[in-house]
Amino acid sequence: MNLVKKIFGTHSQRELKMIMPIVDKIESLRPQMQALSDEELKAKTKEYKERYAKGETLDDLLPEAFATVREAAKRVLNMEHYRVQLIGGIILHQGRIAEMRTGEGKTLVSTLPAYLNALTGEGVHIVTVNDYLAHRDAEWMGQVHEFLGLKVGCVLNSMDNDERREQYACDITYITNNELGFDYLRDNMVIYKEQLVQRDLVYAIIDEVDSVLIDEARTPLIISGQSGKSTKLYEVCDILARQLERGEASGEVTKMTAIMGEEITETGDFIVNEKDKIVTLTEQGVHKVEKFFQIENFSDAENLEIQHNVDLALRAHNLMFRDQDYVVKDDQVMIVDEFTGRIMPGRRYSDGLHQAIEAKEHVKVKRESKTLATITFQNFFNKYKKKAGMTGTALTEEKEFRDIYGMDVIEIPTNRPVQRVDYDDAVYMTKKEKYRAVVEAVKQAHAQGQPVLVGTITIEVSELLSGMLKREGIQHKVLNAKFHELEAEIVADAGVHGAVTIATNMAGRGTDIKLDEEARAAGGLKIIGTERHESRRIDNQLRGRSGRQGDPGESRFYISLEDDLMRLFGSEKMMKVFQSLGVEEGEQIEHKMLSNAIEKAQMKIESNNFGIRKNLLEYDQVNNEQREIIYAERRRVLDGESMRDSIFKMITDIVDNTVDMCFGESSDREAWDVRELNSVLLPTIPLKPVTQEVLDGVSNKNELKQLLKEQAVKLYEQKEAEFKEQEQIREIERVILLKVIDRKWMDHIDDMDQLRQGIGLQAYGQKDPLVEYKMSAYEMFDAMTAAIQEDTVRLLFHIKVEQKVEREEVAKVTGTNKDETGPRAPKKRAAEKIYPNDPCPCGSGKKYKQCCGRKA
Repeated sequence: MNLVKKIFGTHSQRELKMIMPIVDKIESLRPQMQALSDEELKAKTKEYKERYAKGETLDDLLPEAFATVREAAKRVLNMEHYRVQLIGGIILHQGRIAEMRTGEGKTLVSTLPAYLNALTGEGVHIVTVNDYLAHRDAEWMGQVHEFLGLKVGCVLNSMDNDERREQYACDITYITNNELGFDYLRDNMVIYKEQLVQRDLVYAIIDEVDSVLIDEARTPLIISGQSGKSTKLYEVCDILARQLERGEASGEVTKMTAIMGEEITETGDFIVNEKDKIVTLTEQGVHKVEKFFQIENFSDAENLEIQHNVDLALRAHNLMFRDQDYVVKDDQVMIVDEFTGRIMPGRRYSDGLHQAIEAKEHVKVKRESKTLATITFQNFFNKYKKKAGMTGTALTEEKEFRDIYGMDVIEIPTNRPVQRVDYDDAVYMTKKEKYRAVVEAVKQAHAQGQPVLVGTITIEVSELLSGMLKREGIQHKVLNAKFHELEAEIVADAGVHGAVTIATNMAGRGTDIKLDEEARAAGGLKIIGTERHESRRIDNQLRGRSGRQGDPGESRFYISLEDDLMRLFGSEKMMKVFQSLGVEEGEQIEHKMLSNAIEKAQMKIESNNFGIRKNLLEYDQVNNEQREIIYAERRRVLDGESMRDSIFKMITDIVDNTVDMCFGESSDREAWDVRELNSVLLPTIPLKPVTQEVLDGVSNKNELKQLLKEQAVKLYEQKEAEFKEQEQIREIERVILLKVIDRKWMDHIDDMDQLRQGIGLQAYGQKDPLVEYKMSAYEMFDAMTAAIQEDTVRLLFHIKVEQKVEREEVAKVTGTNKDETGPRAPKKRAAEKIYPNDPCPCGSGKKYKQCCGRKA
């Protein structure tokens, strides 16, 4: 492989060779652009738009358009794109990922393809990781585009729908990945077309693309509403979890050991498997839970809710840690992104885990939510016609970018050679010795005025080291998820002579660390990593903060054999070797075997994580296909198409299906049950009851269907005639159909979620869970579409016409309490409500939602 690379060059080198003539062409236009006045340069935008309209492609316009932006940036910002930045811009226009080192000016690079692609008038989205960067870049780089006559917008978390719509209508819009995804979901929940905020998804440039498309892609975006479930059980299970004792197991419990019936001895009430992040109760623990809840059999199906909540409480106490996985701020539990160290606003752990953590931390437990809409970032960004990305570190995840997003990674050379020295890891026996060594290294660098950036994985460690440095009298700044508002300011100052900065997992990405002259003379920025991350890419990000634009610098990671990475993934044999060496306290261990072991452990976890994300995507692919169908149908309705033909088809389909269901395949007229036909059909379509006389008048089942269809269609035409204006009934059809689709789709998401949770058990029966999931999901989708038809038709047949049908009254007619037109008096229920998971009253033994509830 290396020989091939030596002869033919890497993939990136071969690709770069092909685009060099374009770069030369852009550079050759420099004198021509310099000769233009400001007005002439601005007029270029109109010229390019006209040429595009007449048939020239963006590729044809690229050299001139890039040269125009280059000259405009020089005049407006006093920044002229380097040759490597032009290369980066071409890669982005081609819909690929440009890997450019930190400090190479990625923000300026994006101005080139953004301008070129904005010439089509379809809109360009520049995606950043937080509101601060979106706002900063829109104001800063936006000056170049505004100078050239384009409109630049920025969507922020605080904006209302009207402001958002205005920002999306701009030629270039800066926005965070979260806002973009949530707006897409919300747009697919609106009832009127004018409520939409987004335009089509045409071209996205994603900054810190690895962070957005890989790190954050493990948590789907979810819009939820509150369910009516009480939060009391979370608090009760939290009390129980505090009383249970953690134990140990003599071996690892796996599916195989369960199948083979291998004996594993256990102590305590529960066992924690940190590697796979699972907590299991021991036999003793099960007895304690049964006693606590006064139940006979914990494993009984009717105790499913208790089982689930006990598991959540144990996970919250033993696998989720404050100031590592989450922080408590303003009486709220907020998730910390483990890769960037940033708080993820608006995101909550799903399936009740968030509530379990709230109970553990004694903050107000919010009601469990019901998912109204959800999508993964993988599926969302794949909706763009073209997408591109920039980051300092993507090559280690090249396979994932190619497999999941169809994007290849091109490594772009640095503008100046990298001068940073990356030292071998310093390894110690214990964490205590390691932290002492870190403080010692900071002291030495600080004494000679060299700026130091200490990178930690958790907030807890950053605060521990901060305390140790205080005791040594070393002034420093701490940057973690608790103070992310000050991110940019603290990071920008990290290169000042004598500065010491502690940062959690490179919070503050997107901000350059610039050295002053004294700092440069003292050896440049010194990077100290206090632990190896699970992903090599995150380590590389930390290293990459030093040595920008040919600056001097150095980096080193400090590791202990007690670190999670070594403890959980280092081989036992290797650990024993080092423990038997009799290393003295505080002594540094250096061995090639250690460095290899660390890299192997990281690669193992990376491939594991890729597997998890790919698996998530395979399951979500099923949801995605269904979501595409539902959203496309919604959009058709929203666009104001007449639904009349669709409604008539629904009516005739219901007649066909009902007759087939009640009379079966049998042509024996004696077996036809007319009572069953009336009881199923008439609640939906209020025809006159079918009598024996009617049956006697038809010669076969098809004739009966034809007769009933004609009656049903006639009845609907009478309903239409009750309206003075046809547009009124068309509007009512649209609104009712949308609301029914939404209600059924939300229930379907819920059902799919439950199916997903239980499907793993299929593996015990030698069945592929994914195949079983797909089959069940398609059956459920068919049932849902049938239910949509039935509900829509039933509601339309039972409309009462009011004197004046305004939009508000249209919404009243729909029979749903989810409309936003203000409070309505609650309806009195004639019979007791049957919930989806209750046993079906028909006595089938199934849950209501899987039996008669499907028709309801």
